[in-house]
Amino acid sequence: MTVIRINAITVSPGAGDELAHRFAKRAGAVDNADGFEGFELLRPTDERDTWLVLTRWRDQASFEAWTTSPAFAHGHRGAGSSGDARPVAAHSELWSYEVVDLAQGAESTD
Repeated sequence: MTVIRINAITVSPGAGDELAHRFAKRAGAVDNADGFEGFELLRPTDERDTWLVLTRWRDQASFEAWTTSPAFAHGHRGAGSSGDARPVAAHSELWSYEVVDLAQGAESTD
């Protein structure tokens, strides 16, 4: 079953462009991970300061394998465009969802 992981990142004022730049620098790094299905970086279009990083995975095991991989660690070292490690995020949360198969009904896995 496809699972969705959303990293909700509260971005410091004026740091949105740098966040997008950092993601662009490592674009494609996750593409070859087993079970990876898709990635989107969502910029707020209202007054919010929370950006969303949405990834789709074949299953929970695939997501966990990615987060414990050397490629994940390398991509999350936090280096900025000028080589510094200044954070652009004030806070982040990981939200976890699964895609509901509406043909099968909305059976809960709880």
